[in-house]
Amino acid sequence: MTPVLDFSPLLEGICQRHGYPIVGEADLDAALEGAALALLFFCGDHRRLAESNDVAVVLPELDKALAGHARVLVCAREDERALQRRFRFTAFPTLVFLREGRYLGAIEGIRDWSDYLVEIPEILGREPSDPPAYKLPAGCGESR
Repeated sequence: MTPVLDFSPLLEGICQRHGYPIVGEADLDAALEGAALALLFFCGDHRRLAESNDVAVVLPELDKALAGHARVLVCAREDERALQRRFRFTAFPTLVFLREGRYLGAIEGIRDWSDYLVEIPEILGREPSDPPAYKLPAGCGESR
């Protein structure tokens, strides 16, 4: 099934120019087969989140910085929530890093380039693990 694109024109163009596949819940594992390292981009709603396009612009630069060692994939909008539950991040846009299909870490939101240069090597140096448990925001679930 072809995913319904609900991306900004900017992200659509980036996917086309760079050949980034759009994957959903049903085909993510197949898309990860044979990929030692993968970078999965969850853009979120570009109409609400200005950072969505900011991260989209950075995506090809991160691909270039990783020297082609990572398979870059873009999550289909209709499957973002299901895959968000799988990788347990709390905000959009998010970049999820995977080694051989297993979770390494995630970066939520946009960063300064220098922050990417610090955070990504730290994430890539980790052993694959289960994604972290969800953390409720301060004040949620507290009894009064």
